[in-house]
Amino acid sequence: MTRATLARAVFACAIVAVSIYLTVTSSPRLGLDLRGGTQIVLETSDTSTTKADAEATDRTVEVLRRRIDALGVTEPTITRSGENRIIVELPGVQDPAEAAAVIGRTAQLTVRPVLGFDESAVPTPGATPGTPSPGSTSPGSTTAPSSPAAPSGSPTPSPATPGTGAPSAPAATPDVKAPPADPGKEITLPDDSGVPLKLGAAALTGEGIASAAANFDATSGLGWFVTVDFRGAGEQAWETVTGKAACSPSGDPTRRVAIVLDQEIVSAPQVGEDVRCNVGITGGSTQITGQFSKAEANDLALLVKAGALPVPVETVEQRTVGPTLGATAIRASAEAAVLGVALTIGFLLLVYRLSGLVAAIALAGYGALSYGALTALGATLTLPGLAGFVLAIGMAIDGCVLIFERSREDFAGGVSKRGLPAAVSSGFKNAFSAIADSNITTLLAAGLLFFLASGPVRGFGVTLSLGVLASMVSALLFTRVLMELLVSSKWVRQHPSWTGLSGPGRVQRWITSRNFNLMRHRKVFLSVSAVLVVLAFAGIGIRGLNLGVEFTGGRLMEYTTTQSIAIGDARQAVAEAGFPRAVVVESGDSDVSVRTEKITDDEEQSIRTALADASGGSVERIRDEQIGPSLGDELRTKALIGLAVALLAQAAYLVLRFRWTFAISSVLALLHDVVIVVGLFAWLGKSLDGVFLAALLTVIGYSVNDSVVIFDRVRERWRGANRKTPFADVANEAVLQTVPRTVNTGLGALFILGSLAFLGGDSLTDFAIALLAGVVVGTLSSAVTATPLAVVLEKRWPGRIRGNNSSAKKQPVKAGSGAVV
Repeated sequence: MTRATLARAVFACAIVAVSIYLTVTSSPRLGLDLRGGTQIVLETSDTSTTKADAEATDRTVEVLRRRIDALGVTEPTITRSGENRIIVELPGVQDPAEAAAVIGRTAQLTVRPVLGFDESAVPTPGATPGTPSPGSTSPGSTTAPSSPAAPSGSPTPSPATPGTGAPSAPAATPDVKAPPADPGKEITLPDDSGVPLKLGAAALTGEGIASAAANFDATSGLGWFVTVDFRGAGEQAWETVTGKAACSPSGDPTRRVAIVLDQEIVSAPQVGEDVRCNVGITGGSTQITGQFSKAEANDLALLVKAGALPVPVETVEQRTVGPTLGATAIRASAEAAVLGVALTIGFLLLVYRLSGLVAAIALAGYGALSYGALTALGATLTLPGLAGFVLAIGMAIDGCVLIFERSREDFAGGVSKRGLPAAVSSGFKNAFSAIADSNITTLLAAGLLFFLASGPVRGFGVTLSLGVLASMVSALLFTRVLMELLVSSKWVRQHPSWTGLSGPGRVQRWITSRNFNLMRHRKVFLSVSAVLVVLAFAGIGIRGLNLGVEFTGGRLMEYTTTQSIAIGDARQAVAEAGFPRAVVVESGDSDVSVRTEKITDDEEQSIRTALADASGGSVERIRDEQIGPSLGDELRTKALIGLAVALLAQAAYLVLRFRWTFAISSVLALLHDVVIVVGLFAWLGKSLDGVFLAALLTVIGYSVNDSVVIFDRVRERWRGANRKTPFADVANEAVLQTVPRTVNTGLGALFILGSLAFLGGDSLTDFAIALLAGVVVGTLSSAVTATPLAVVLEKRWPGRIRGNNSSAKKQPVKAGSGAVV
């Protein structure tokens, strides 16, 4: 064993040891789509006084975090996304209304002067204008909480819910709640009796409130009340607004002060007679009293103490996933991974024998490394991310196959005179450029997923990126160390056939014996490709694109029923419930998926009831997604931008590494692949959602990956070819030489994807179908679309790859030959 091999072995062992340690001692963070719960995306907006920038959004995050922590939700997550988005994850919370209650009220808490009755507004039936709500405002205690001997007439709330004294909690869903009012503008809101009050600009926000606490006073008959302490400018603002109100006569509406939370008046008491004009309530403390229960007083104190949000927020997206759906997806993905990996390892052993065993061991190292990296970085593993992790196993095989095939060629081409170790070393050296280029192009697609996408698709980009990096380490380090140890054995050197590298494989021998000339039929291949593209566009034009709720906005619900229901009956039930335009499709054996425009929770309940009546059994909602129209437009725009940037970035890389003709051919081929996959989904009527976008960008990576491998061989052969050799012959030779790699790698990927399609469950089936179609089409298009296009372009604009040398005469290229020369 050489020093270099020993150093690589030590380094590889250290990486594996650390990976195993991380795998055993920690576990990845599961996304809500795997463990169940609710995710809500909030968007902050500007006011006349505050800009909704990153700083204001961060302060909003802290306020929401205090609210959620005080309510005791298990392992909540709240983070800022971009400049003005906040992602809130609430594990275990399955009900949207409950989720809104957990987050608390999402608008600003403001104190506003009452300017009078709004005569232009229509009062609530039964309301009597000019009759103020009971209660008055007088100086509060200078201590907190106030003592029982506090002066009478403390701030008494106008209960938002008559008869309870407790403020109501409107749902925070975007379809029922209007955005909070600008604190710098006048607004009109009804008090608890329905009288519309005209309110001035906010004199005080929650930032001026130091604390609030619920207290009980049985001796004075106050019962439960809330003590509020002010701080800083809040003390002076409270004195000013109450002092100005005290200048109005008793009974006048302008003597009242309104405390507003969301678009609702929580309390609108009069200022007491003992408060002096232009002096107001001093002491920095006051009380809110009323017919509170203990829970109601605690809730109100929590909202006040947590603070007001610095800027208004609006719910733009909400997802709810049942824990059973996540558990099913995890189990199905695990079964698919076991079956797919078992089939792949069996295939490697059959084709490469001992080298296949080495690849299997390296594959295990890859799994430990990628899983350990996932847990070390604290990445969230989502459902698409889980699929990406399983898919990356198939991609890890590609590097090993490239190395083995190059080692076979070098052994058969004369390197074998120096022994099997020399052929293996040469194989690693010659395969490096193809491995590097193909993985970099895939990383470009994965990186774009992370930076341009959002939600679960972003998680897919993270796991795919980690998988690609881990596959490079597996192929170039783990596999190399194991192969060097293998070929250093005396018995292996004496029996090279056991390595599976002592000669061309069956596929290569078959191709060589047939002496194919594929490029001679390039017009036929390009014509077939054109027909497939036309059929795809026909599907898009005739059937249309079934854009998912993520791109259109609206609400998507998935239900599971104890009694099976025909899809026709389900559609009729939903239509009779008042939603004739809803899209109702089957989702598994006993599941029904319903997509509508924005609807309220009550309307969703009516759909669930209608399905239960139609099926004759119970119905459970296992998935619920709500996307605002603005977010849907944004996601759709980001998807198009992501595709465009992916094409440009990969084309630029190919221009730098190869020739512009190769780059254009590759880009046109992958556009061909994308159109065909989209057209297939259009014909099948399947939904194009965020998970489909992840699959589509992965197809782009696969397509360019295959093209890079072929063009890397074209570049190598072209540099060594005689200048008089037609480029078509060089390209044909390169395609034939890469067929074994293409077949072996493609079968490895198909084993994984096939397992996902059959065992991955409903949530992964469409994802696997898109990738299966993309891998098949992308693999074929690299050879029969991209390469023929390059031949056509080189014939029109001939050129040379830099690096052509005089050794070409010693390495002639035979047109149509599959032999390595």
